[in-house]
Amino acid sequence: MKNLIITLIITACTAISFAQEKTVALEEVEVTGVNYKYLDALGDGFVAKPVKILEQKVANFDLTSIDGYEDEENEYFVYFKIPVGKILAVYDKDGEIMRTSEKFKDIRLPLAVSNAIVEKYPGWSIEGDIYLVKYIKDEKISKTYKLFLQKNGEHKRVKTDDNGNFL
Repeated sequence: MKNLIITLIITACTAISFAQEKTVALEEVEVTGVNYKYLDALGDGFVAKPVKILEQKVANFDLTSIDGYEDEENEYFVYFKIPVGKILAVYDKDGEIMRTSEKFKDIRLPLAVSNAIVEKYPGWSIEGDIYLVKYIKDEKISKTYKLFLQKNGEHKRVKTDDNGNFL
């Protein structure tokens, strides 16, 4: 019986010593985002995947990588293009986005926009759409959907914002 108790005590002490957590020191990392204001202005709302990917490329673009970069210039105009759209971005000499003009055609619509069309125009189908974004640093961003509707040979053009409010 004594041997059993001594064995249990030794086993318990050994288990406790192995259960000690080791602390690991991690290096401090500084995260900087020159164009966080642009990404914040775009918001986390629904937007089609190709649009989001291109906007991320615009935000992460390294201005110093382009031919002809000189620190003395005040503005740099950079044009980004994919099959469904394009973005013209204006950067300052530090690589910060000053303004953008964005245009995308026939992309997937946000649910709020689709629902607004179905409610206001029952029986109409969407033939096409154009998504426009205007960003100017330190100003309110403008997001507009131009929709082309069709029903029985009749055509309409309507505009909404990204929340489905008609303009």
